[in-house]
Amino acid sequence: MADTLETPQHQDLVEAAGLPVGSGDVRPGYDPRLTNEDLAPLRKQTWGAYNIFAFWMSDVHSVGGYVTAGSLFALGLTSWQVLVALVVGIGIVYFFCNLVAKPSQATGVPYPVINRVAFGVLGANVPAIIRGSIAVAWYGIQTYLASAALDVVVLKLWPGLMPYADADRWGLLGLPLLGWCSYALLWVLQAAVFWTGMETIRRFIDFCGPAVYVVMAVLAGYLIYRAGWGAIDLSLGEVKYHGFDALPVMLGAIALVVSYFSGPMLNFGDFSRYGRSFRAVRTGNLLGLPVNFLAFSILVVVTSSLTIPVFGELITDPVQTVARIDSTFAIVLGALTFTIATIGINIVANFISPAFDFSNVSPQRISWRAGGMIAAVGSVLITPWNLYNNPDVIHYTLEILGAAIGPLFGVLIADYYLVRRQQVDVDAMFTLEPSGRYYYRKGYNPPALIATVVGAVIAVVPVLWSSGPGMHTTAQYSWFIGMGLGLLTYLALAYRPQAPSPASAG
Repeated sequence: MADTLETPQHQDLVEAAGLPVGSGDVRPGYDPRLTNEDLAPLRKQTWGAYNIFAFWMSDVHSVGGYVTAGSLFALGLTSWQVLVALVVGIGIVYFFCNLVAKPSQATGVPYPVINRVAFGVLGANVPAIIRGSIAVAWYGIQTYLASAALDVVVLKLWPGLMPYADADRWGLLGLPLLGWCSYALLWVLQAAVFWTGMETIRRFIDFCGPAVYVVMAVLAGYLIYRAGWGAIDLSLGEVKYHGFDALPVMLGAIALVVSYFSGPMLNFGDFSRYGRSFRAVRTGNLLGLPVNFLAFSILVVVTSSLTIPVFGELITDPVQTVARIDSTFAIVLGALTFTIATIGINIVANFISPAFDFSNVSPQRISWRAGGMIAAVGSVLITPWNLYNNPDVIHYTLEILGAAIGPLFGVLIADYYLVRRQQVDVDAMFTLEPSGRYYYRKGYNPPALIATVVGAVIAVVPVLWSSGPGMHTTAQYSWFIGMGLGLLTYLALAYRPQAPSPASAG
């Protein structure tokens, strides 16, 4: 029976069915406490540039991405200054995504596993749990945002359900009955897509990004037809800053773009591991980030600016824009497309990550699917609608997110490129032998842990002490501060000309 399971034909069938997720190559000698088929190096890497491009389209093309892009054009800058800030910000994201993609693509392992090189085979659970916990919170918030979009459509079609949208009359834990129904529906749909496996997810995200472009183009065409080409204005607000006064605002916009992508950027290795070559990943990143994000941003601004002459007010929520159209078919089609797109980004950014992260904690007890379902259940328990309803909590969450994620990124990049010089012993990531190259001290690498704490603690100070002199502005750069401090502290503590041999490690 064991021989049958190893046949290529069986492997192909298993991959086609999406089971197991990674079709990992569990080699002799791999410790079961560190290994399952989802975490082991891939047997096949099949994703091309389009798959990576579609990944980024799903990540960008959501209600949150729409509002974020539109908000940059309302900062009081001229349109060309906003475009410069967008180009620089997304260029930084593109550069860093290529850096974080390389180690996972070269080794075929996901983000939490490649962290074993820097943090130790057991210490890698620290960044995994941090990233996984953050993803759980945002998974719940994104699901809530998508359910709120669905509520708009339901109430537009069936106004009689309005009483059930009142949390005071039909509410539980701060969410009305209609909201609970919408949230539960999307929760089940997302879990169903996730459960069928990585190949289904790949096909799903291949569809989501382009579908939103089609709806956005049709929506823009409709608004242009109503208002005329002359009504398009690339500046959504009054220009308030001129000359050097605009520079701090532009830098803040750049930081906002990087912070927005900081989560999926950190665990991009969970996806780049499937790339058939690093060149394919790099090409997909180029199309999906600078090219795609700029095109999407301009389309967002065109659409948003035209809501003023057509509807008499600025509307930055695409679902609300669609809901104003006097066509039931258009409302349903548009809102469902944006809802599906939000499901796409949620699976990409906030479901895959904790699935691998939690599986890494106990591979034999927690499969990739079990890890994802832990995240899904946790996302309900935190009642994300209450988090989202408090602007102060969201404000602090975004900046604390950057402070926590930045050092993890800095340590990973410093270790792989500057300390290891891109040399990784794949088999050593799956052994708990004290002589193992990445065993360090009882499975933990102190320099990586210290660098993470130092970077996160210092970066979070401006966020918590926002009333201090210059702290409010400094807090915008929490990711950059955390990343830089994590990288430099790790280098100071751990730098060595070459990686130690297995005999000398431990």
